[in-house]
Amino acid sequence: MELINNNPYRIIGILSNTSARDLEKQKGKIRAFARVGKEIKSVYDFQILSTLVRTEDSINKAFSNIEQNQDKISHALFWFLNVSPFDITAIEYLKNGNEEKSLDIWQKVTQNKEVNSKNFSAFNNLGTHKLLSQSQSVIKEGIEVKIQLIELDYFEIFVHSVADETFTINKEKQIEKLVDELLTQFKNKYSSAETLRLFSSCNDSIQKYLSKKFTEEPIHKIESQIESCKKKHQVDKRNAYEFGIRLFTNTKEDLLLLESLLGKSDPKYKAVADQLANEIIQCGIDYFNESQDNNSHEDYLVQAQELNKTALTIAVGQLTKDRAKDSLETLDEMKDQEMKQAVELLRSVKEAYETNETQIRQEVKRLKETDFDIRLGRSSINQSAVDDSIMNSIDWMKVNLMLIEVLPEERLHKIKSSSNIELKAEFIELAYWLKKYSQNKLFIDYIIEKYRKIPPNLSFKIWSSKITNTDNKPLYTKFIRHIGLSLNIEVTKETSVVFYLKYINPDGTINRNWRISPNNYSLSSTKKLKTKSNTIRLSSWGNDDDCTYMIGEHRIEVYVDEYLIHTNEFTVELAPSDKLKKEIASANERLKEINRKDYYESEIKTAQNKMNEIEEFKFLRASSNRKSQIEEQQKVIDQLNKSLKENQMDLKVEEKRIQKLTTELATTKY
Repeated sequence: MELINNNPYRIIGILSNTSARDLEKQKGKIRAFARVGKEIKSVYDFQILSTLVRTEDSINKAFSNIEQNQDKISHALFWFLNVSPFDITAIEYLKNGNEEKSLDIWQKVTQNKEVNSKNFSAFNNLGTHKLLSQSQSVIKEGIEVKIQLIELDYFEIFVHSVADETFTINKEKQIEKLVDELLTQFKNKYSSAETLRLFSSCNDSIQKYLSKKFTEEPIHKIESQIESCKKKHQVDKRNAYEFGIRLFTNTKEDLLLLESLLGKSDPKYKAVADQLANEIIQCGIDYFNESQDNNSHEDYLVQAQELNKTALTIAVGQLTKDRAKDSLETLDEMKDQEMKQAVELLRSVKEAYETNETQIRQEVKRLKETDFDIRLGRSSINQSAVDDSIMNSIDWMKVNLMLIEVLPEERLHKIKSSSNIELKAEFIELAYWLKKYSQNKLFIDYIIEKYRKIPPNLSFKIWSSKITNTDNKPLYTKFIRHIGLSLNIEVTKETSVVFYLKYINPDGTINRNWRISPNNYSLSSTKKLKTKSNTIRLSSWGNDDDCTYMIGEHRIEVYVDEYLIHTNEFTVELAPSDKLKKEIASANERLKEINRKDYYESEIKTAQNKMNEIEEFKFLRASSNRKSQIEEQQKVIDQLNKSLKENQMDLKVEEKRIQKLTTELATTKY
């Protein structure tokens, strides 16, 4: 501590209660040494102190600093004095570098004792010794000892031991002076909170003084920052958002310090906090208005909301809180204004189309009921013309022109970034409706495609996914009822998300239920994500009674706001037992085919009869013809006999195959 290491008494080389005669003697000696450049050493350069280099200037300044009585007392409180035999012994130990012994002596004299005429110097010396410590808890004890010394009546003896006996002192002022000097020492070494803890055991009057000292500076700094910010955004509203954020950042620590010192209920804290909050709110208002007037492409509404939310965390007074809340409500209403405008346009087109359709169909119905020729069947309604009339009941070109005005590309980005999932879902649903019914689809196709390509602002990351099946069984048709998807995620911000899923079959078709599936998707699943969430299970697709999945490679695609964010593939197969049953059934059919022995026996009998006929009428043919016919017929008979034997062999092979498959079926797991 500089107050001790560079204390005037130390520089001079004396104790603080040295007599005036000894002081003059030391003055002559040390100045003479300094003039000739001789090294000056002091027996009071204790080892616990830092190294000191004495110069003629520092020596002269030291003598000057203890000329006045008040200065003598102030500097003596941060040095040692020798009044009692205990002090003599303890100081000798200090000279010899045995600080533990000296400390032990002063503690014994002061421990569990009040300040009196015999130990007041020990209290002072012990306090000085503790203030040299690197430990905050020990320094805290040193401060308590010093203040205890000043507060009691025996402090007067201390005063008269280092100053004139006629000098009187104001104890309260002396304590404040001591605190001021200590605060100067602690300023760049400890934080405000640490410094306050060093004085935490002091009485209420000291705490109030500290509060005043500590609050004056941060209040002044906050008020200066507010004034500076106000001047900046008055001339440059375009950058008011940056000014507001910087104002909050630059005042955050000072405001926290004030809160710890005063508490939020203190009028001073309330005044400065509300002043700060109001200025941040004003930055948001100026920034929003300026950005809107200049058609800024920045997300100025969200940034203005951020400033108001920040102000709301600072505000204490109800008026300031209400102002911040009112601004947030206004911004919330305006946040989705552009999307609401687009939805309103699409909704009005759909309503107009449906109204026209109803009116046209009612007119057709009326004609069918009232037209005489139609009732007699002599004429009929041209249904194709009716459908054309309905489809063209809207001026689709005019609709496209309005869409061009309402939905420029930058607005599609704002819609995609909106957190209003219900309104976004309606926007997409209406866009697909228009795509289906419009007779001029060019621009709505462009809007949908452009919107699909804009990445959403996701508040989570997907690390991996897992295909799930009923009872976690293999993906065999006999087990499959519903197949789902479990996502392993990391959530960065709590929010609700609508996941859209496509279950894509091996042939590329999408599984859909025309009654409940969203446009272009199999299903949707809304999930509320929390920062602690790490796994979510999305809705599954299937049937409670049967497997609806075909054999082959399937794919699940996950979309958020029409944007593909994840894909997983899975294979549906027959269970091994089903494959075996299928093979056994096929083998049995083959067995039936092979088992047709009667076919071969009949053919052989017919062939033999034909041979008999040839031989029976042999006298009616030439010998050469007869021989040739007999040979040819014998070949037929031989081939049929051979086929019969092969058939019997195939029969045995197929029977063995069926037996083997049946054995495998009995032992297979699934």
